Amino acid sequence: MDIQLIALFVAPLTAIAALIYGFLLSKKVLSEEEGSEKLKTIALAIREGAMAYLKRQFKIVLPLMAVLAVIIGLTLGIGIAVTFVMGAVFSATIGYFGMRIAVAANVRTANNAQKGLNPALQTAFRAGTVNGMLVVGLGLLGVSLIYLWSYFSFNHMGPEFVTRNATDVLIGYGFGAALLALFMRVGGGIFTKAADVGADLVGKVEKGIPEDDPRNPAVIADNVGDNVGDCAGMAADVFESYALTIVAAMILGGSLFGLPGVVFPLLARSGAILTSILGTFFVKAKNDRENPIKPLIRGFAISAVSAIVIFMLLAVFLLGEAKAGYAAVSGILSMMALLYVTKYYTGPNEKPVVAIARASQTGSGTNLIAGLGLGMESTFISVLIVAATIFVGYSFLGFYGISLAGMGMLATTGIIMSLDTYGPISDNAQGMVEMAGLSGKARAVTASLDAVGNTTKALTKGFAVGSAAVAASSLFATYFEATGLTTINIAEPKVFVGLLIGGALPYLFSSRLINSVGKAAYEVVEEVRRQFREIKGIMEGKAKPDYSKAVEIVTRAAQRELVIPAAIVVLAPIATGLFGAAALGGFLGGVVISGLMLAFFMCNTGGAWDNAKKYVEDGNMGGKGSDTHKATVVGDTVGDPLKDTAGPALNPMMKIVQIVALLIAPFVIQIIGK
Repeated sequence: MDIQLIALFVAPLTAIAALIYGFLLSKKVLSEEEGSEKLKTIALAIREGAMAYLKRQFKIVLPLMAVLAVIIGLTLGIGIAVTFVMGAVFSATIGYFGMRIAVAANVRTANNAQKGLNPALQTAFRAGTVNGMLVVGLGLLGVSLIYLWSYFSFNHMGPEFVTRNATDVLIGYGFGAALLALFMRVGGGIFTKAADVGADLVGKVEKGIPEDDPRNPAVIADNVGDNVGDCAGMAADVFESYALTIVAAMILGGSLFGLPGVVFPLLARSGAILTSILGTFFVKAKNDRENPIKPLIRGFAISAVSAIVIFMLLAVFLLGEAKAGYAAVSGILSMMALLYVTKYYTGPNEKPVVAIARASQTGSGTNLIAGLGLGMESTFISVLIVAATIFVGYSFLGFYGISLAGMGMLATTGIIMSLDTYGPISDNAQGMVEMAGLSGKARAVTASLDAVGNTTKALTKGFAVGSAAVAASSLFATYFEATGLTTINIAEPKVFVGLLIGGALPYLFSSRLINSVGKAAYEVVEEVRRQFREIKGIMEGKAKPDYSKAVEIVTRAAQRELVIPAAIVVLAPIATGLFGAAALGGFLGGVVISGLMLAFFMCNTGGAWDNAKKYVEDGNMGGKGSDTHKATVVGDTVGDPLKDTAGPALNPMMKIVQIVALLIAPFVIQIIGK
């Protein structure tokens, strides 16, 4: 059996194994007890709000995707249209089922917290792993199925035709995944931050009540938002990066190494899935006193080291070229460096976060100044890491090396997504413990889980931005392949104009999302104030707030903003393409440069402001209710739409413009020229 047939069977079988593992874990999570009736009631409200939001979003998004599929089929061919639908359906499936297990696990985590650290940690992490297995399983399965179809349909025409046909239609798969991810990111980001800002401004600042206090009418919307933003949105975002790096590596590998270069990404991804599964077995707390981050790091480290070994073995024995392994390993190392930098600039008790908290002692103005300064500094360091990754990858194997570095950055996606989804689950669990009035061990356990969850959520944002940038760079390289360009001259006016427009696009895109959060948060604030004013007895705990009203407000606001940002992102490269292939190349470069820096800046700055607030809430510098605390709440409020809405949404935006450019490249060359 030749290597092509091995890859044909190993990749999809590994993907199915990941999905089966996720299914078994979900059954284990669902077999856990939900706890008291009060916990069940709270969980039901969060679950209903989250699922109602997703169903409403799909009612808007799916018809749009169907129309686009028809247009693609008529203009680009049925094959690309079919893979476009497949990418969108897989991305939607991950978002739906990933969030469904998350909203089932939160109450079980809260209930298990009464038993001890390890039972609660296991429940939250297992549910997160279900999401991780969905991302890597469906990501690899989709690419494998497309390759299987191409092989069995066109094998009689030779391996080169099989490879070319498969990689051509794979672009449609990436486009469907990316566009659906954009919708999930935009809608989820607006929902979660409008609810969070509205709840904090009235609850914490005006009424002086704790976070997750059941008296706050926006508390359920806030907890729902954690799931639609950090579970559904993040999963869809990373899924399309995961799929696109495979696509880019297969396209570029085929041109450099022929068939082995196409097969290498499939087998490397298969091995990385197995290492992620291996790492999950080592996530166990030794006792209730252990910091929950230690077992999480153990699992991640074992997964990363194992992936390095597999990448090197495949590079040597499959390609006969160790440089391919070095390029992939450079991606793994750069991903770890990004995680470290993100942890340093946004982590609790780290010097930058403490410096922001200290600056808050003189008011919210100095809090904002300190946060902005440190966010800009972190952006420079983070961009240096991404630049080094691209340079090292290119030094080894040109554009193919860049795509392999991107694959390396996403090698541990299975366990990274487990850590990410663990964050909102533990956050919800702590909120449920607070709302249900549980005390003692449960409160201490969920507090420690949530503290670590805040760190993992911040880390995975840095991971998502970095991997999106390298994925976009890989697609940028494939655009040059598709158009026959070798260089673009930025001294040429139309190319420079394209560069400027591309650099400005992320700002226009982000402005719409930030303004949407502000408008929706204003509506939530007014509603929460109205309920406190008109429903007598809320503050005394004698009357129950109307939680559903706040959920309805943010759901409606999130849906309003779905279509226009997507239209901007899809139409901008088409409009720029009217000036020629070189101008469009400049546009793509501008989008990556500006989008990368803006995404790092917003995610890191918002994360640092968030943890500066938590640092003060832990009893430092006056603690809760002090003027310092109020200043940090202002900083956190400003940072919320940056780190959880606009910043993360730039990830799919950077990749969509590259894919649209790839799709229209033949028309641009034929009609407009270079």
